[in-house]
Amino acid sequence: MGAPILAEYQGFLGAAYLWVKAAHVTFVIFWIAGLFIVPRYYIHHQATTPGSAEDRAWIQREDRARTIILTPAMLITWILGLMLAVHLGIFGQHWFSAKLFFVLLLTGYQGWISSYGRKLGNGHRDLEDKRLRFMNEVPGILTALIVVLVIVRPF
Repeated sequence: MGAPILAEYQGFLGAAYLWVKAAHVTFVIFWIAGLFIVPRYYIHHQATTPGSAEDRAWIQREDRARTIILTPAMLITWILGLMLAVHLGIFGQHWFSAKLFFVLLLTGYQGWISSYGRKLGNGHRDLEDKRLRFMNEVPGILTALIVVLVIVRPF
């Protein structure tokens, strides 16, 4: 007798389900790592003199992190996550709606940090270091909430 067919394999992804899930988790890790590192770069960048060689080096580092890691990881996370949601048919579940809300907040946070990076690149230092350090905690808090929703599914 063969192994029982798991419900997870019965959607449109079939046997690729676990591969897509593994890729999704991998790109979530890349995305969150980028959301941690880029604001940390800003804390150091903010201490530089606008127009200096050090300022230009930070601008280049930040741009690379955003274009090579952050944006591609976010896009791939979204694509794979939506594929999994369609595959599992979970759009009507309350825990998933809450998770989706927090993922939207993370996406908005990424938009904010990208915008702030452009301001730093133009010589504007609008935030105090303390506020910027506080903002660096946002992805960790949201990620913890998302993990609880996915693993515990409290509602």
